[in-house]
Amino acid sequence: MRTPWADGPAYVTQCPIQPGGTYTYRFTIENQEGTLWWHAHSRWLRATVYGALIIYPKLGSSYPFPKPTHEIPVLLGEWWDRDPIDVLRQATFTGAGPNVSDAYTINGQPGDLYRCSSKGTVKFPVNSGETVLLRIINAALNQQLFFTIANHKLTVVAADALYDKPFPTSVLMLGPGQTTDVLLTADQTPGRYYMAALAYATGQNVPFDNTTTTAILEYKSAPRSAKSSKPILPRLPANNDTATVTAFTSQLRSPSKVNVPIKIDENLFFTVGLGFLNCNPGPRCQGPNNTRFAASMNNVSFVLPTRTSILQAYYQNIPGIFTTNFPPVPPVKFDYTGNVSRALWRPVFSTKLYKLKFGSTVQIVLQDTAIFSTEDHPIHLHGYHFYVVGQGFGNFNPKTDTAKFNLIDPPQRNTIDVPVGGWAVIRFVADNPGVWLMHCHIDSHLTWGLAMSFLVENGVGELQSIEPPPPDLPRC
Repeated sequence: MRTPWADGPAYVTQCPIQPGGTYTYRFTIENQEGTLWWHAHSRWLRATVYGALIIYPKLGSSYPFPKPTHEIPVLLGEWWDRDPIDVLRQATFTGAGPNVSDAYTINGQPGDLYRCSSKGTVKFPVNSGETVLLRIINAALNQQLFFTIANHKLTVVAADALYDKPFPTSVLMLGPGQTTDVLLTADQTPGRYYMAALAYATGQNVPFDNTTTTAILEYKSAPRSAKSSKPILPRLPANNDTATVTAFTSQLRSPSKVNVPIKIDENLFFTVGLGFLNCNPGPRCQGPNNTRFAASMNNVSFVLPTRTSILQAYYQNIPGIFTTNFPPVPPVKFDYTGNVSRALWRPVFSTKLYKLKFGSTVQIVLQDTAIFSTEDHPIHLHGYHFYVVGQGFGNFNPKTDTAKFNLIDPPQRNTIDVPVGGWAVIRFVADNPGVWLMHCHIDSHLTWGLAMSFLVENGVGELQSIEPPPPDLPRC
């Protein structure tokens, strides 16, 4: 709270740390327990620069479930057989979609379903009968992922560093940026079982990495013959299995009744999705039908400054860096998930922020669009957790869909996957002053501008105001 200088997005809250430079992030964790993660937030550096951030219960308190025997961080990643920055440069130059990755990884290793990587396959040893807490993080750059373990049920107990009402499942889906904590009981015949992750891909005619990464859950008491045999492979969902995703996400609930904002001060409606820029045929126009890809919220494609960060410009009153006229609703209403007119394909490029008063209550309808293709978008809001009060498919209907909101025990997240061809509604209280980026966590979409930022004003007094910038803040 009050430390947006420690948030990290380049040119939003700070300028990048220069080669050879250092910067110490200082922040206070409040009202969070469970699994978060840290990662680079400059270009595509987070493809390799990331790690787990685990928040344990306070001394003297414990988990709201039986204490597991031990804990295992499981980081799902994405790997290219070339420098990811080169992949980004090529896509930026051509205007086309980026080359898809060559592998997914579990704790840095692809697993033995890929050629030449069997020796490095990650193994997780367990004792029969014990319960293990898996802290699963989707650190993949551009892909939502299914996760499952052969023959084992998983009990979901937390997501995005907040506990939920426990429920069993055999398959998880995590969008990039999301975390899920699950309990696993080693109650199967001693042997070797694959844990596996593969793509949940929703964009029509959009290429994706159709490989499967694996690690091995190995019972210590397994007979020698079992330890030398091929592990059991789980039943894997189809890459477009939206029904399984919906069944999973619909079970997420807060553990008990929560204080959802009821009276709304800011009622916002944001369209999210891809668009196109028309251009002359050539090497810089290799998107569909000689176009370049773009992306936007409410038809505004977010442009990062280059000479200072937005937060520094706000704090130091530097003019000409941003405006505060981000539209609260789409400039033009249309059939968002239907046949969209070509006149609506091209977004406006700008650094527009939306200003919120300290303490105001906010509702945002996040609506997927079909300008290029309907697609599941993992939308992440920096600086906040929010309540997910409703989700559905098609165009959001305020008359009928509002009546179905869960205002009793909705889940809290910091990243919400907006359903493919659908919508999600979130609510939060703007009580953390600063500049906070809201963006799609598919980094190719962020590169194309699928983002915006909130400017949350200071409240009254020191405890409702941004702390001064630290002395080692990177220079612009």
